[in-house]
Amino acid sequence: MADNQAQDLLSRRYRVMGHHTPLFYEKPLQLVRGEGVWLWDNEGKRYLDVYNNVPHVGHCNPRVVEALSRQASTLNIHTRYLHNNIVDYLERLTATFDDSLQMAMLTCTGSESNELALRMARYCTGGQGIIVTDFAYHGNTEAVAEIGTGFMPESRTTKRVKAFPIPDSYRGIDGLTGEALAQAYADRVQQAIDEFHAQGMKVAGILVCPDFANEGLLNVPAGFLEQAVAKVRKAGGVYIADEVQVGFGRSGKHFWAHQWYDVTPDIVTMGKPMGNGHPLAGVVARPDMIEAFSKEAMYFNTFGGNPVSCAVGMAVLDALQEDNLMQNAVTTGAYVTDGLRKLQHKHELIGEVRDLGMFFGVELVQSRTGKEPAKLEARQVINRMRDKGVLISTIGVHNSILKLRPPMPFLPEHGDILLETLDEVLTEVESGV
Repeated sequence: MADNQAQDLLSRRYRVMGHHTPLFYEKPLQLVRGEGVWLWDNEGKRYLDVYNNVPHVGHCNPRVVEALSRQASTLNIHTRYLHNNIVDYLERLTATFDDSLQMAMLTCTGSESNELALRMARYCTGGQGIIVTDFAYHGNTEAVAEIGTGFMPESRTTKRVKAFPIPDSYRGIDGLTGEALAQAYADRVQQAIDEFHAQGMKVAGILVCPDFANEGLLNVPAGFLEQAVAKVRKAGGVYIADEVQVGFGRSGKHFWAHQWYDVTPDIVTMGKPMGNGHPLAGVVARPDMIEAFSKEAMYFNTFGGNPVSCAVGMAVLDALQEDNLMQNAVTTGAYVTDGLRKLQHKHELIGEVRDLGMFFGVELVQSRTGKEPAKLEARQVINRMRDKGVLISTIGVHNSILKLRPPMPFLPEHGDILLETLDEVLTEVESGV
């Protein structure tokens, strides 16, 4: 009976949403409830969530729910009226950044944030050219689809965007390692700059996720990003850091992923975890850029920065601080990483384990010498994990990298469930069971 109901819901979805709207897993999952790091389906089965970073401080976090309800029952209005919530929130938020990044603009989604950042960069530099990786995703509006080299058709026809190879120390370039590899990738960025100049187009900036998440949560060659940004700035462009996936303390030791590098962005974009599921996103930038841009191009967002959204954002910051979730990302992150490396010694499918606080990537390969992506096996793993009650996904150019990115309250006891289940599933897949 339940299968029939799910099939009926799927058919209705196709009729109103089309057949190509993405769904996870070969057998789509109908979820009805969430709490902390757990989700329940329509049949009452419980799943450990090791994928969703939007409920950053946990599904249905009581602080967030209470703050949202309280403010929604009091007042919700746009930002053309004075209200304490937006000022209080942005003062607290910008305090987590470098002193050079002390002004913000709020939006509703990461796509909006990245589009606003592109507008600002192009206005302030007078350039049009944007440099991204060759497997980038930064949202789904027309402007950011243009830079979506990983998925978006618009990126194949634009003349305003150039890409450089993903800075992957696992596969590298021509066998190079260390400083030589970092220099080789930085040279590819310079090549993009030179190509823009040859076409008579000035560079506006480079836009990357500091964690290179969609590219595979890469272990970036040390020194590459600093060199690349220096080249872009020399050409008159700016550095935009997309923190939509790994911001807000997920990396553990730093509140922002860009703080792991020895270079400060000119613009930072945020989204996803910012509102714990409530549509809240934003841009933080150098004050001189925001003042210059907003003076000529008035920015106003009907819903961005409303009192309810800011109350939610403040509650997320409260939960991060009061529940010590950044430290948990360090300790639990190290615990899970250690367990994944033990599995790597046991299972030939695992080519490399990558980690950044409460974010893990497990590259699956057909052989460790050839490093051929194990795309089919990765798909089998995520579907078998789903059947056994653990939700993960895949990332990377070949969808051969397991993506493990749980809510921040994820604990070692949850890590044990993940590791035991993954061990069992890898054994099955390797043995052809």
